[in-house]
Order: sequence, then C-alpha cells, then structure tokens
Amino acid sequence: MTNPIPKLNKDFLGINNNVSRELGDNDPQSLKHAIQFLLDVEAIKRLKHAYFRCIDTANVTELSELLHEEVIIEFYGGTYEWSLTGKEGFVEAIGAAFNRSSVAQHNGHHPEIEILSEVEATGVWHLSDQMWLLDDKIKTSGSAFYYDRYQKINGQWLIKESRYHRLFETNESFEALPLSAHYLAKHGKPRPEK
Repeated sequence: MTNPIPKLNKDFLGINNNVSRELGDNDPQSLKHAIQFLLDVEAIKRLKHAYFRCIDTANVTELSELLHEEVIIEFYGGTYEWSLTGKEGFVEAIGAAFNRSSVAQHNGHHPEIEILSEVEATGVWHLSDQMWLLDDKIKTSGSAFYYDRYQKINGQWLIKESRYHRLFETNESFEALPLSAHYLAKHGKPRPEK
C-alpha cells in the first residue's frame, strides 16, 4: 500500500474545538446563532446515520441524495485503498460491493462536528464495522476514524468529502454462516462477475 499511516490527531483530523460554550447575555442574535448551530449539528448527525443505513441496506437511491455531486472518497484499510471522486461512481461501487452475497454492519459513534460557516462543516466519527463476503467466505471487521467535510446546498447538508484510516482490521475465513435473516439476499443486486 502506498499511503503512509498518518498520526490521527486533532490537527490531521481537522478538529479545532472552537465551539462556543456560553450564550451572550440577553442577546437574541446569540440565541438564534446557538439554535442554528444545534440544528446544523443534529442535521449532520442524521446525515451520517442515514449514510450508514443506506450503505448496509444497499439503498443507493437514498445514498445518492446524501452526497455532493463531486464527493471525494478515500478509505484506507489494512488490505485495501479505495479512492474515487464523484457521486455516481461511489454509488455504483456501493451497489456492487453490498450485494446479495454480502452482509454488512457499519456504526458511527462519538461525532465531533464543527460548523465552520453557514454552509461548511467537518465531522469526525469513530467507525465500528463488519463485512461478510459469503461467496469468498471472508469476514472483515475493524474500527476506523472517518473524517468528513460537509456542504450545505439549498438548506440541505451533503457529504462533500469522506475519508477514513483504520485503527485495526481483521480478516478471517469461515466455513458457514448460519444466517436466520439476510436482508441483502433479497434487496441487494446480484454479485458482479469477476
């Protein structure tokens, strides 16, 4: 792999900790600003939670609605690097990867969201994930830190950039997976031919 492992500190991740902790005394503008800040933070949390839901369910239609047209994706795992630009390509790749012969679970925790302006924000998320490739009999699981940039267009926050670096990743083989439920078997696309 060509990408060196960076030190995942607040400077690299873009965490400034510039959030105001107090309201101005009897200042309606300060109160309005604080409420807008809270609304924007909540909207970004909902955006990222929807992103994880759409990926795990291969809901590429709704996933597409969450992404900027020129979204930048860079994911660095233990055994892979995944880099692309553009909503269409990313949505197509997700639809192919999260197919009928896969099972996925992605959770984002502990968001550190910063509102940079009325239309720009950043977010850092602690990822915990598992992915089973049933035909290949391989399970990948691990943890990473996502660090995202968001842009608000026409009142809606969109994912403009999304990157992660793994904290750890395990890959193990399995003989059988005793599934009693398998959502993507019904709702995913067929696995692409190799």
